[in-house]
Amino acid sequence: MAPDQKNVNKADINSAPADWADLPLDIMGLFFFAYRDFTGDADALLERQGFGRAHHRVLYFVNLRPGMPVADLLDILKITKQSLARVLRQLIDNGYVEQRTGDADRRQRLLHATEKGRQFFARLSESQASRIDASIDALSPEAARMVRLFLVGMVDPSDRNVLDRLNLTGKI
Repeated sequence: MAPDQKNVNKADINSAPADWADLPLDIMGLFFFAYRDFTGDADALLERQGFGRAHHRVLYFVNLRPGMPVADLLDILKITKQSLARVLRQLIDNGYVEQRTGDADRRQRLLHATEKGRQFFARLSESQASRIDASIDALSPEAARMVRLFLVGMVDPSDRNVLDRLNLTGKI
């Protein structure tokens, strides 16, 4: 077998049990491959810094909403304070994020990307944005809108107001 070939047993893929007939296996598989490729380039950049996907998620939201309170980030990511504290500490110690106290409430911790954090996030986003742009550009405006509606539909209804607050639904 050539070094660039994958050893895939097609019989395994195409012989799903009959009781799986109602599962959207095609969409599930497409999600897997799309997510794998969507995250691949960014994962490699993150790994070189000793970071992982959790660091990327924090950088995404801190860049999306400068001044976001830690409490809001915890709510969005649905992770424990302990998990966030470890990731956030690494980002702060390495100069990607800074934490400021709130003006009105000194107990509030507000997160801001540093210039280094904004530049790193831009590099992480380049390949992801180009993948999305290429896919969306190949669609009609109505089909692109349907993609966005589909993705919103995948989000738990209790979190859909968060999408609006983050201005992620403006093109629907």
